[in-house]
Amino acid sequence: MSETGETLDLNKLPFKTRVRPYLIVAPALIITIGIMIPFIMAIFLSLTNYSFRRPSFTFIAFKNWSRILGSSEFWHALWVTIKYAFFSTVVEMGLGVCIAMLLNSLNNWFSKFLRVALIFPLMIAPITATIVWQLMLNSSVGIVEKFLNFLGVYNFPWAAAPATAMLTVVMIDAWVNTSFVMLLVLAGLQSLPKSPFESAKIDGGSAWFNFVNLTLPMLKPSLYIALLFRLMSALQEYAIIFGLTKGGPGDTLMNLSLTSYQTGFKFQRIAQSLPYILVLWLIVFFAAKFIVKKQRAAQRQASGLES
Repeated sequence: MSETGETLDLNKLPFKTRVRPYLIVAPALIITIGIMIPFIMAIFLSLTNYSFRRPSFTFIAFKNWSRILGSSEFWHALWVTIKYAFFSTVVEMGLGVCIAMLLNSLNNWFSKFLRVALIFPLMIAPITATIVWQLMLNSSVGIVEKFLNFLGVYNFPWAAAPATAMLTVVMIDAWVNTSFVMLLVLAGLQSLPKSPFESAKIDGGSAWFNFVNLTLPMLKPSLYIALLFRLMSALQEYAIIFGLTKGGPGDTLMNLSLTSYQTGFKFQRIAQSLPYILVLWLIVFFAAKFIVKKQRAAQRQASGLES
């Protein structure tokens, strides 16, 4: 209906005006279809005995799911996935926030240099960073090993032992991705209003008081965004673990992604590998939904729309 109260006849509008809404929606629709087709195919094939070894397949319902959910291999992969995601995300969030606050408090040439230098790990592919760290951790020629020798530590096992394998991959992941958290948090810190901090300074508020009561509540939206991206990536991690140990030693680092890859491509049992990925999708979906809900609530609270 127009402003004068008359009914608007869409057929009388120019063709470009009528087709414009469809053109705006079309890219999103194409992307959605492109995502949904393989997703639906994955669900369907997980209910069959499809394999690279045979040209035909039959419908077997939930046999693949019951076999996998009843196996110790699946629960071990699930535990490794959650443990790796937890430790890597906690380390990266903690280091990223500390570095961002340190750089935000400094305003000299050294801090500006660090802001540029700390971005370099993000420019390196994870598999390349893993190869570099393999050389650095080498027991005969690695620079890290030489440093440990200077401190009196010799032949540290790193990824060669089950007890230290998780520590090694988390360390490499943190080296690559901490700067991502740092950038997001630093951008959030620099966008905070100055007046609340000036008022707290006049009232004699300590640095810890300002952080807990001013910085942290207003910074929560940025923290949730950083948490969302890093947790999603850590849950799906493949390149660093595969490049370093291929899931070893033994099955120490066999997470859901690697277990699915090994089952589907090494053993050529595609249908049996798909439940691993679909379970991983469920974990990512619900974790992302929870974090996004928290982020929106924090954004409303930071803007003063709710207490």
